[in-house]
Amino acid sequence: MTLACPTARTLLRQAHGPTPDPLDFVVVGLNHHTAPVEVRERAAVRAGEEEALLAHLGQHAREVMLLSTCNRTEVYFAGLSGDALAAFQGAWGHALEDHLYSHCGEAAVTHLYRVAAGLDSLVIGETQIQGQVKRAWQDAHARGLSGTLLNKIAQGALAAGKRVRSETGLSDRVVSVSSAAVELAGLALGGLSGRTALILGAGETAELTLTHLRAAGVEDVIVVNRTAERARQLAEKLGGRVCAAEYLHEALPEADVVIASSAAPHYVLHGEAVAAALAGREDRAMFLIDISVPRILAPDIADVRGAHLLNLDDLTAVVNHNMQGRRAALPRAGAIIRESVADLNRWHLTRQAQGLRSVRRELAVASD
Repeated sequence: MTLACPTARTLLRQAHGPTPDPLDFVVVGLNHHTAPVEVRERAAVRAGEEEALLAHLGQHAREVMLLSTCNRTEVYFAGLSGDALAAFQGAWGHALEDHLYSHCGEAAVTHLYRVAAGLDSLVIGETQIQGQVKRAWQDAHARGLSGTLLNKIAQGALAAGKRVRSETGLSDRVVSVSSAAVELAGLALGGLSGRTALILGAGETAELTLTHLRAAGVEDVIVVNRTAERARQLAEKLGGRVCAAEYLHEALPEADVVIASSAAPHYVLHGEAVAAALAGREDRAMFLIDISVPRILAPDIADVRGAHLLNLDDLTAVVNHNMQGRRAALPRAGAIIRESVADLNRWHLTRQAQGLRSVRRELAVASD
């Protein structure tokens, strides 16, 4: 019998060979480990850009998932054709190769599992990333960009993240960038009780920020957002005053702490406005933390006397301090990730073997 199908011959050789096909899975991206905030914001995903980015990325693979947070932008490919780094840079139109990383196969799976568990976050063990990974996968699925392989890997990542948090206690202390920002503000100002805080934004991160401000003793919170209704909903939920975005400069002189966690295509606050706000404060300093990517507080604020401007990269000291109590949990967390990746590999090998058996049956029928 002559086999007329090269693909079938290849599959049969693999069926008897020692090495199975590797996982056809790739991740490429940048994060706080590889790029400072001024570079990360060049690859940020702004509101309304998702469709165009995914349309470009979808030309390079059968399955695509885009994960974008304040500290990372990553693209996961299954069935990649071409170069992942070129696809990423082409989507954003920037030369970013000096800051990009790429992992293939099992290494890419391990990376996503670690990300979902919060082990690759600025704040180790933070909980927001679990929901962000889930939403990224759900968005890919809704757009028809997630198939069998990506579905299985994403579900495994979410399950691994849940296990890490429930079995290690890794998330028992400060668990978000928002809480780290509030802690840093408290350290700088000698406590937050009796202070007035102004939050720029009304999304999930802003809500977490307000929650931590309340826990730190802040009673007076001003919520500023482009959409006044969203600001009102947040203020009513957790307590606070609402300020429409156009009146930000009028409210600013009251603020001892400003925490920015909003998405905007441009800077919403500049040094000139901060200087004017500080003019009548009788040497009372203003502490501003920008946890937005892209940043929405202009860098020239740092030049204003009495203004202390920090961004995501400046939270490292607080994060490192809080990590001391978490290091004991890292070995167990790593073991859970390895176990979970091994489960995925067993699924992959079983699926591959089933495919090879199907090919053999088809060949046997064809030879009869």
